[in-house]
Amino acid sequence: MSTAESTDIRVVTTIGHVDHGKTTLMDALLAANNIISSRMAGKIRYMDSREDEQERGITMESSAVSLRFKVLEKSVDGGASPRTYFVNMIDTPGHVDFSSEVSTASRLVDGALVLVDVVEGVSSQTVSVLRQAWVDRLRPILVINKLDRLVTELKQTPMEAYHHLTQLIEQANAVMGSFFAGERMVDDLRWREERERRLARKKDAVAEQAEALVNDEADDSFQEKDDEDIYFAPQKGNVVFASALGGWGFRVAKFAQIFATKLGIKEANFKRVLWGDFYLDPKTKRVVSHKHLRGRSLKPLFVQFVLENIWAVYDAVLLNPNADKVNKIVSTLNLKIPPRDMNSKDRNHLLSLMFTQWLPLSTATIQTIIDIIPSPRAAQPTRIPMMLHPDSIESHVEPKSKLEKDLYSCDASESAHVVAYVSKMFAVPTSQLPEYKKPTLSVDEARARVREARVRNEGSQEQSRAGSPSPSPDQNTAHTATGEIPRDVKDASETLLAFARLYSGVIHVRSTVACVLPRYDNAFEPTHPRNKPHVVNTTVDGLYTMMGRDLVTVDHVSAGNIFAIRGLEGSVWRSATICAPHAAGIQGEHAQDWTINLGGVNRLAPPIVRVALEPAIPADMPKLIRGMKLLSHADPCVETFQQSTGEHVILTAGELHLERCLKDLRERFAKVEIQPSEPIVPFRETAVKASEMAPPKTPGAPRGAIHGGSFQNLITFTIRAAPIPDLIADFLRNNLTVVKRLLADWTPSDSSSSVEVDDEAEKAATIGDILRVPTIHPEQFWDSFQTKCEEAGPEWAGVVDNIWAMGPRGAGECLLIDSRKDDERQSLRKRLDRLKETETSDQQRDQVARDFDGDIETGFQIATLHGPLCAEPMEGMAFFVERVDIDREGIAREKEPKRVSQITGSLISAVKEACRSGLLDWSPRLKLAMYSCDIQASTDVLGKVYGVVAKRRGRIVAEEMKEGTSFFTVSALLPVVESFGFADDIRKRTSGAASPQLVFSGYVMLDEDPFWVPTTEEELEVMGDKADRDNIAKGYMDKVRERKGMFVKRKIVETAEKQRTLKR
Repeated sequence: MSTAESTDIRVVTTIGHVDHGKTTLMDALLAANNIISSRMAGKIRYMDSREDEQERGITMESSAVSLRFKVLEKSVDGGASPRTYFVNMIDTPGHVDFSSEVSTASRLVDGALVLVDVVEGVSSQTVSVLRQAWVDRLRPILVINKLDRLVTELKQTPMEAYHHLTQLIEQANAVMGSFFAGERMVDDLRWREERERRLARKKDAVAEQAEALVNDEADDSFQEKDDEDIYFAPQKGNVVFASALGGWGFRVAKFAQIFATKLGIKEANFKRVLWGDFYLDPKTKRVVSHKHLRGRSLKPLFVQFVLENIWAVYDAVLLNPNADKVNKIVSTLNLKIPPRDMNSKDRNHLLSLMFTQWLPLSTATIQTIIDIIPSPRAAQPTRIPMMLHPDSIESHVEPKSKLEKDLYSCDASESAHVVAYVSKMFAVPTSQLPEYKKPTLSVDEARARVREARVRNEGSQEQSRAGSPSPSPDQNTAHTATGEIPRDVKDASETLLAFARLYSGVIHVRSTVACVLPRYDNAFEPTHPRNKPHVVNTTVDGLYTMMGRDLVTVDHVSAGNIFAIRGLEGSVWRSATICAPHAAGIQGEHAQDWTINLGGVNRLAPPIVRVALEPAIPADMPKLIRGMKLLSHADPCVETFQQSTGEHVILTAGELHLERCLKDLRERFAKVEIQPSEPIVPFRETAVKASEMAPPKTPGAPRGAIHGGSFQNLITFTIRAAPIPDLIADFLRNNLTVVKRLLADWTPSDSSSSVEVDDEAEKAATIGDILRVPTIHPEQFWDSFQTKCEEAGPEWAGVVDNIWAMGPRGAGECLLIDSRKDDERQSLRKRLDRLKETETSDQQRDQVARDFDGDIETGFQIATLHGPLCAEPMEGMAFFVERVDIDREGIAREKEPKRVSQITGSLISAVKEACRSGLLDWSPRLKLAMYSCDIQASTDVLGKVYGVVAKRRGRIVAEEMKEGTSFFTVSALLPVVESFGFADDIRKRTSGAASPQLVFSGYVMLDEDPFWVPTTEEELEVMGDKADRDNIAKGYMDKVRERKGMFVKRKIVETAEKQRTLKR
């Protein structure tokens, strides 16, 4: 495969919802390649190599396999000649906890097999993986799987099944249409912005807008895109009807080939009408459309020629067994079924034999892949520009250098630039590497080995009779034959390999390559100080072709193939671009025009479940730390770090993902017994204006105003807290990445902002939050923010220019606003814009005021990061600095004994406490992390599903019945803190008939005051003096405070009047 032409290569992945048959489909393809037995296809699940994958019956890690197929193709002279195709397949998980595996796989492939269960239909995860395929510009193929369920379970007639399939394809096309419409709107906006910039430039040159408009008329039209190719249509050949477990599948072209000759219609014409509202007129034997039915009730061609034949086989073999009909069907279709199988009592086995010979799934799938999915040489001119220029509105971008030409053409010559993309790292036991495995001998090799041993023994006996010593075997040969692992390699039980695709050139073992890390900026030169740390040279220690569970060693890999590479450990964290000037590797050349960054991987599901780990034996802590580091390398969706409390924390995407990570740590990476804590769920703190609140803490001042001062009141201030309107909070929440980008582009040396632009701070900033797509561009942020503030009300209209800082961590939903009366106000907007008046005012202000302004901002950042309720980050709060008075003479006196640090520390603490007290002056609230939960259940267990959701304080959002089935799709919101054990609980209550999919959807406010107590007569009458009903918000708050070691106020005696002394 390493030497195959790029036009004969296809790179495909399988995506879809969990349990929709992806791994079973892979078994059918592997059986066609003689890798597994055809009898075991669908049962062995060969691509699920982990033990827990086999036990649970779901895929947890994406794995690749390279297959070879010979296909007869029509030549120019009308004959048929065989052509060999190489298909690189990647099997991905369908569970939402492992959606990061789908993201890493989709960056490496050119097409995708989208599997959909014909009964369950297009589910939430199907929409997610379709969106990922759309973003990565993959060519999708719709595989409607489990078609046999329409016959055996739903008992549908062929006509009912046809309408069911039509609706299913329409659902998938509606999803694709929504993606196209969204992208069309974005392209239109980008085109308008680009047109305005062109007009502005021409206006400056021509000095007349009218003349600029006239000059721009030539290229003023928006280029419309055709959406015809994005939809699924059986007549186009991009829809496969299949039953992966049964091993059969087909396209409409298969039946068009069978019946076209009998009907006297050209095969190509018959294929176009075999799906849709087309009918066969029984009198004229001509195909007519629905317009010419004239009231007649005819069956569509797909029902008459396809479904009825399949239903007839099922009826004769399985539903109403009839030996005569079966014999007639076998003889008509020219099937070769042994008499033993014909007389077998296992009717499912006979049915599978008949269908696999009549409609083999592997043939239909491979032919569809070859016809629909482009080769790397055809696909890369479309996909590479999207990777290099993601913001471009042009559909076609011309290559600007030899490097881009090699990438666009998938050049596989030795002189081409070497560019490979690593999407993830994965760990393999060192003993499983091909170099250290004991070689398996074939029958002929074993016989030859025995003959050699026999000759050697006879020779040694003759030499012993002659008295000469026998020669000892070569040690290297013995080492190779036994597969013994060298001592220096034996210490490392796991080896990290990179999962990669080669886009151009040829890569060889032992060649030196450059690893371009994701933070490399293509806009700068490779030698630029900003890029230099992100280019690391390393040597390729090994190259492998992945064959599911096994690895096959190769000397080199050519462009267009998926492969594994060894030797990047320590150089690449998770993803990178591998570059070299030519196939020989780097030979003293400096990085110039052959380095490029193909971007990073976008994760669909951010990690949300946080657990603190400690070893059962404290002495094993170094092993645990080493194992956690190895795990974070090998799993693309795991975050590991050490908290300020000293705890070693692991973040995972969900409960199932956490179980797999803990198993890997115990058995593979750390190999020590681990004690995990209870899951640490993030909360957010905020405040609202309630109808009944206690009097303000500061008499005579507005609510939320707090007076404070530093050491000896040398600096006094007034800070007023107020909740931010929802309109402004939503705007900040949606455009948080824009704020971080603005702050990252401008980091002044004298700024006291706590924003850092390194990887660790960026990683910490996204912990426990959801990644949202910005609604605006960075250059439009301040103007749009001003508009939102004006819409929120007159009191917020002028705050944009007075925003001092944002928090927590320098970029969040909390604002520090400078409302002082003087003219020397702090303004984040002016600092970022680098206006001249700001620089002048900073120079005019004395150093003392500037230093203490930084301390005030630091206190604000600390307060918003650790709120007053349970030290969780704040959201949706604004803090107005209304007054800051500085006793300059007193500060000058304190400088002599060098006690300025005491003033600084006390000011930071006072500002922190003032911000916290200001929030508590309103009605405080907790915001709960929420899961969006999708459950598919039948009507029999629907009530039990509702009961489990209500028990865990969830809320049903919607329910929808799948038409033609007895299945409901229930959508609910469930607090993350209540979700642990939810999947097991719902399976137990419904006897496995319902299975939930949980996706983190953000934070929702719990509308209950944690400090609420009954005060009015009505409340005392309902609740009683002791308020026997539990305060849910206080319960959550106390649990977090107790976990963090904070003070918790509890009643020691609950019902004193009921206590009595025990009898002696």
